[in-house]
Amino acid sequence: MAAERIGAEQAHADVASGKAMLVCGYDSDEKFRQHHLPEAISFAEFRARENSLPKNQEIIFYCS
Repeated sequence: MAAERIGAEQAHADVASGKAMLVCGYDSDEKFRQHHLPEAISFAEFRARENSLPKNQEIIFYCS
C-alpha cells in the first residue's frame, strides 16, 4: 500500500477517533522533545511496539 498525504485536520480527526496512531518521525530523542505533538509517540517507541500494534490501525508519521 502506498503512503498517502493527508492534511492536519484529517490527521487530528483520525487520531482523536482512535482510527490512527500519530508517530513523530524523528529518530533523535532530542528532536522528538522539540517537535512532538501532544498525541504523538516517538519513533523509538513506535519501533519498540511495532510487532504488537493492531494491523488495522492507520499510522500517521510526521516531521515538522
